[in-house]
Amino acid sequence: MSTQRIYLFKRYERFWHWSQAALVIAMMITGFEVHGMYKLLGFEKAVNYHTLCAWALLTLWAFTIFWQFTTGEWMQYIPTLKKVDAMVRYYSFGIFRNAPSPYKKTAVKKHNPLQRLAYLALLSMLSPIIWGSGLFYLFFSNWKDLGIDPYLSLEAVALIHTSGAFMMLVFFIAHVYLTTTGHTPLAYIKTMITGWETVDEEPTVNVSSTSAKV
Repeated sequence: MSTQRIYLFKRYERFWHWSQAALVIAMMITGFEVHGMYKLLGFEKAVNYHTLCAWALLTLWAFTIFWQFTTGEWMQYIPTLKKVDAMVRYYSFGIFRNAPSPYKKTAVKKHNPLQRLAYLALLSMLSPIIWGSGLFYLFFSNWKDLGIDPYLSLEAVALIHTSGAFMMLVFFIAHVYLTTTGHTPLAYIKTMITGWETVDEEPTVNVSSTSAKV
């Protein structure tokens, strides 16, 4: 089967992706240190860097949401169940048998159905857990002024935040693993650097030949 190169990811998409990845990694490293899992930067520096990265990520998201809606790219993330079962079979065992992917990427449909559902879960369930508990934790000194019960356990909020961080870590590991499932282990990484991806061309039907046989 022949292949073709298509331009999938625009310059801002690539900037947003790598900037977000760097900030998320930094937040996980500093966050787990704040939780006491190891000592690397020291508690105070870890807290300060963690908070700084959180605000930077929120700022990045604000610009990205604006960009998504002004360019129409938000439609790339509309969830669908079409071909979900085929993608599950593909990732479960088809990929290990060099079977072709049942989903063909295009510039207007970059994400397969499972990716769209994963992003939906990330935005609707995981993000509220992480950001809700994180902001609660950050503004603990203002709980009373905000009308929040000051006797609410700070430890419980911290545990909820850490649980969300572990779920984010699982998502991150799965995401990194899936980047190795292209034509080569680094093909998708290269795509996210250059914006270009090599995809299989759909076979064309020779109409005149088919008519002659009929």
